[in-house]
Amino acid sequence: MAQRRLTAEARTAALQELSGWTDVEGRDAIGRVFTFKNFNEAFGFMARIALVAEKNDHHPEWRNVYRTVEVVLATHDAGGVTALDIELAKAMNAVARQFGVT
Repeated sequence: MAQRRLTAEARTAALQELSGWTDVEGRDAIGRVFTFKNFNEAFGFMARIALVAEKNDHHPEWRNVYRTVEVVLATHDAGGVTALDIELAKAMNAVARQFGVT
């Protein structure tokens, strides 16, 4: 099923519920930087999220350098942020909390 971009109001409301997530400047996307204790935790986080992303057929744009993971979420087929991105952001926050990252 095709996803629809969130309205500005829905996106603002969703971001208020998503700790650490912000609009990405110059794009219809949301982003967050996660900082872990070390590379092992950062990579473990990415591995766990990869399973969620694959199951939902919705994959993040991300970059890992040592203990940080930079994430950008947008639904490319919809041209911006959709409910899929909000759900993946929620899942990322939940997994990050398991590593002690808030």
